[in-house]
Amino acid sequence: MESLFILIPIAIVLVAVAVAVFIWAVKSEQFDDLERQGYSILMDDEPENDKSEKSEPEKRNDV
Repeated sequence: MESLFILIPIAIVLVAVAVAVFIWAVKSEQFDDLERQGYSILMDDEPENDKSEKSEPEKRNDV
């Protein structure tokens, strides 16, 4: 029973710190762009010029 007198205030302080960190993250705009990182793995990093060269078939000059 005596340990509850120590554990309950510690738990309240930890919850208060977690809430403060969450409020700080929201105010500093940490959650504004959540979708950009998800789309970055779907997009190719190749320039458009490289794509057009690959799509053309190779021409042979056999005589």
